[in-house]
Amino acid sequence: AGLQENLERRLFGQHLVSKVVVKAVRGFLNNTNAKKPLALSLHGWTGTGKNFVSKIVAESIYKRGLHSKYVHQFVATLHFPHANSINLYKDQLQSWIRGNVSICPRSLFIFDEMDKMHAGLIDSIKPFLDYYELLDGVSYRQAIFIFLSNAGAEKITEVALDFWKKGRSREDIQLTDIQNALSVSVFNNKNSGFWHSTLIDKNLIDYFVPFLPLEYKHVKMCVRVEAEARGYAVEEDILSRIAEEMSYFPREERIYSDKGCKTVDSKLDYYYDF
Repeated sequence: AGLQENLERRLFGQHLVSKVVVKAVRGFLNNTNAKKPLALSLHGWTGTGKNFVSKIVAESIYKRGLHSKYVHQFVATLHFPHANSINLYKDQLQSWIRGNVSICPRSLFIFDEMDKMHAGLIDSIKPFLDYYELLDGVSYRQAIFIFLSNAGAEKITEVALDFWKKGRSREDIQLTDIQNALSVSVFNNKNSGFWHSTLIDKNLIDYFVPFLPLEYKHVKMCVRVEAEARGYAVEEDILSRIAEEMSYFPREERIYSDKGCKTVDSKLDYYYDF
């Protein structure tokens, strides 16, 4: 219940995300006989809420949220920066996952920048996501894996823009309008590690979760919530000014924020400089 409430209250413009994530996580946690770990793949432009949703999921399961010793975060360019060290990374990553799930079967692993991760490294995670009862005496069936990626963002925007051009509400967009196109888009993106890995063609990703590009009204909501969280007096003209200063695309129509809510923090610092 806390997960659903948090997503509805704190995540803006992402009706599909709220629906899919709540259903997936709640169903998995209530399943006493899961056949495999839960694998969620979150896709969309920067600033649309992928990291934020991972944080909310962690907070809904663990008392200390992202600070829990059972939550493990990896960023491709930070933790696995050198292509010539892939074999070392593979061994380290597999050992880390094995060790932590041995300590706590309900471990959460979050991998950011999956589109920048080497395919071989992605494939080293594959055994832990598969339908094995035990691997070397360890069961991974209670673990949760969340993958974050920009791959497929163009396809998601394409669908959203098509709805807008036809005068249809973004809330009318259904998962079926995006999911197959997204899966194919991610699989066919030859610049993405995903394309070279076997995670997708082996159907080990349970849900591809599309994050829609954010509109002006959503950015304004982000500004408001951040200002309130900091204890600032909320002034409508400042909220509007900050939201208007963001850059939007397509260039003529200016419908979607190209950074989502990413730079709201620094804009607030500028306007509320005490």
